[in-house]
Amino acid sequence: MVNRIIGGVLGGATGIAVMSVIFLMLEVETREQVQAFDAVARYVGMPGSTTLGFVIFAFVGTFIWPLLFVAIEPYLLFEDSPSNGMTLGALLWIAFFILGRGDLMGPLLVVFGGFTLAAHLAYGFILGVMYDRFADPTDPAVEQPPEAAGNRP
Repeated sequence: MVNRIIGGVLGGATGIAVMSVIFLMLEVETREQVQAFDAVARYVGMPGSTTLGFVIFAFVGTFIWPLLFVAIEPYLLFEDSPSNGMTLGALLWIAFFILGRGDLMGPLLVVFGGFTLAAHLAYGFILGVMYDRFADPTDPAVEQPPEAAGNRP
């Protein structure tokens, strides 16, 4: 179980790095009209504090969501962790889209939606891949196909 927690946290950190790059691309494409990290700061009641928004974004994405994922992954819809991670990413995106869009409208809202959806799905996929990568092969929660279990040295 500890390996899965480590994998989740490493997946969260890697996913946050990728998500940050996608958000940076969003800022470039919209000429800094979106200010995604300011949306996080607004959500916690500190509007205008981009640095605080980024720190909260990085902390929650590296520790809180991955630990939640480790706890609920066995109960999610799909058999593979990357798909389950993308499911979590999509759910997080819905909340971010509703709460973080501010007063965006028109084509800018479509660009915001597309970039942030891609970022959240990439985050979830990476989280799931790293979660699987660090899984303990002797963990009873990890189901092995019979032919794979027989080929182990």
